[in-house]
This record gives sequence, C-alpha cells and structure tokens, in this order.
Amino acid sequence: MDRKIGSALILIVLGLIIIAFPVLGIIPFSVLTGLAVLFLGVGLITAGLTTLDENMPMGIVELTLGVLAIILGIGFIFNPSLFSIVAAVFVFIAGLFLIISGIVAISTRVGGNIWTGLIAIILGIVYLIVAIYIANPLYLGLLIGLWLLITGILMLFQK
Repeated sequence: MDRKIGSALILIVLGLIIIAFPVLGIIPFSVLTGLAVLFLGVGLITAGLTTLDENMPMGIVELTLGVLAIILGIGFIFNPSLFSIVAAVFVFIAGLFLIISGIVAISTRVGGNIWTGLIAIILGIVYLIVAIYIANPLYLGLLIGLWLLITGILMLFQK
C-alpha cells in the first residue's frame, strides 16, 4: 500500500470518527495547546524572576503574563470548551480586522479597485458567522472532522 494512500485513509477514518463524536476532535487540540501555553507560562515566570533584579517593571509584566498563561493552559487541558471559546474570540477578532481593512480599502481606494475591499468585508462577515458557531465545542469538533475528511479525500486524488 502506498504511504500516501495509507495516510489518506487514516485521515478519512479519523474524520468520520470525529464527525460521529465531535467533542473528541477538540480534546487533542485543547490538551496540546494547553501544554504549550503551560510551558510558556513556566518560561515567563522563570524569565520574570530572573529579570526582577535588572528591570522590575519588565519582571512584573513577565510574572503576570506567566501566571495568566499557566491559568489558561490548565484551563485548556481540563476544559476543552474553553479552547472553543478562545478560538472563537480569535476568529471573531480576525473577522473584525478583515471588515475594518475592507472598509478602509474601499474608502481610500487602496489597490486600485473596490473588489479587494469588498472581498475582505465578505470574508470578515463569514469569519464573524463562523466564530459564533465555533464557540460551541460541538461545531468546532464537526469542523475539525470535516477538515480531516476533506484533506484525506483530496490526498487520495493527488498524483
């Protein structure tokens, strides 16, 4: 069996499993992200403690960010719905940025035509709609499952 076909079939099977059980699709992402943020928090606290002697305000900022990162990391590890909410917030903010940049592009005629700005506004609205849905872990899991399924199917048809 070709290695690419095997990978594609694994992605398809994982996608179907996650579509059947959507919350299972969020747990690995949430735990891995939580561990990364937790390690970031430990690193920030370590850096903050060593920086306190040289630059007290910077050390306090690093300590504060480190504590917040540890709290967020533990939250991601033990509460996958928190991961969905944070992901939704980031997608929502990206949508707002797209809408604002589209309005600016249309009003200032940057790029020579209004189509660039109009596409940015449409994509921003799509991002806002998607953000509303992915705040629910069920829908985020479904999107992850669909992504795995589509990626697997596309891998089957690649040469």
